[in-house]
This record gives sequence, C-alpha cells and structure tokens, in this order.
Amino acid sequence: MGELKARFWVQALIRRAEAGGASAYVARRGDDDAGAALVVVVLPERTALLYAPARDFEGRRVWTQPLGAAPVPEAEIAAYAAKRADSDPDIWVVEIEDRAGRHFLTEPVEAG
Repeated sequence: MGELKARFWVQALIRRAEAGGASAYVARRGDDDAGAALVVVVLPERTALLYAPARDFEGRRVWTQPLGAAPVPEAEIAAYAAKRADSDPDIWVVEIEDRAGRHFLTEPVEAG
C-alpha cells in the first residue's frame, strides 16, 4: 500500500466512504503493514465493480478494473478475490455499498 500502512489506508477509505453516505466494511483482513487491497463497489441487483491496485510507468499507484469497467455478478468478484487470497494471503478486501457506484479512491483509475 505504498508508504502508508495497509490498515491505516483501509480505515481512511472506509471513513471517506461513510462520510460520503455509503456503507463500507472489511470483508477480508490482510496484513496490517504491507497487504494490498481489493476494493469492491457493491451495486443494486447483486452486481459489483472491482478495483485492484497497480503501478503506472512512473511507479505511482493507480487502480485497474481487472474484470472490466461494467458491473459483474458479485459471485464473479468473490471468486476472483478468493483466487487472489490463495496466492497472496496478505491481501485485504474492502466492500463499499453505494447505489451511485462511487469507489472513494483518491488515486487515478485507469481505463480497462
């Protein structure tokens, strides 16, 4: 999670989401210090958007949408997160429930 410890970054994201009127919680707790985070934005009708961290060519953190920019079934995201957790036990999963589909990320999101 860059210079900021993962736990603090996750707490800040949850606070931003809740301050914006969304509901947010930790669905999977990872390593407090160095864990990466997947961000799941839950939409109506059991669909969601997935955001995963990456680095751009200058080494800055950006977010990608590994399953595409269109909403997918929540079960598809759960399967992706489980597969990532199998290979990276330090990973966090943060779920944000927001009807407007806001992710509350402060870094850029790169087009798929």
